[in-house]
Amino acid sequence: MTPAPLTAAQKEGDAMAEAALAELPNIRTQSVRYDVAYNAAHDIGEALLSAHGYRTASGPGQHVAIGLFLQAICQDTDAQSAALGFDVLRNTRNQLRYGAQQIGSAESAFAIQVAVMLLARARVALA
Repeated sequence: MTPAPLTAAQKEGDAMAEAALAELPNIRTQSVRYDVAYNAAHDIGEALLSAHGYRTASGPGQHVAIGLFLQAICQDTDAQSAALGFDVLRNTRNQLRYGAQQIGSAESAFAIQVAVMLLARARVALA
């Protein structure tokens, strides 16, 4: 399915993700950097999903569905590793939220890398 032209909401979501990523150098707490990057990657996934005519239901499984969708549309592209990385980020985020796992600089750097790669792929896919 070819993506439809971007709606105003999708453009706003893309701009919000970009703005969030631009603020990362100002954030010193690794867990907050991680969370901002994860949320940006999630927003990018939702924008791509919407552009392809889909949306997820609210509730359990929504983040998993976005990860599976990203893997499907990024297969055999330069963003394939980022799509797979989203699922790693999701699992780590769950540990952060529910298991009190500590986030270090390596984890936050990986989250930022995934979000930046997904944003670049979204720009190509939705151009």
